[in-house]
Amino acid sequence: MADLDSAVVLGMAVQAPDGIVIIDSEGLIRYWNRGAERIFGFPAADVAGRSLDVIIPERHRKRHQDGFEAAMERGYSKYGDADLLNVPALAADGRKLSIEFSVVLLAGPDGSSYCGAVIRDVTARRERERERELMRRRAETTAV
Repeated sequence: MADLDSAVVLGMAVQAPDGIVIIDSEGLIRYWNRGAERIFGFPAADVAGRSLDVIIPERHRKRHQDGFEAAMERGYSKYGDADLLNVPALAADGRKLSIEFSVVLLAGPDGSSYCGAVIRDVTARRERERERELMRRRAETTAV
């Protein structure tokens, strides 16, 4: 696979339906693909250089910042290979989303640090799961 041109890989990242977001060591957005635009409703030009707080609900920002800083300090994230992080997020129009994502830490050619995430909107799936659970509980209650 070493012979695959990096432009092909970048083309995949640009067009991927899942969100691909890269932030720098300061937590500022440096890459935001079409999938992220679709999921969150923010055009890349509107979020470039902004804090990731734009999609993080206020009550979760401190926890995110603490986890981000710890991962950058350690040099790895526990949410990578097999573990997905499931968290609430915000869309540009104020809607609350449920997202899951994996995280990778990346090094730039100059040694600078970045954090990349591949993000999927699971809002509809979570809502179906909640509805099934509610129906199950109602069935148990009426069966008693």
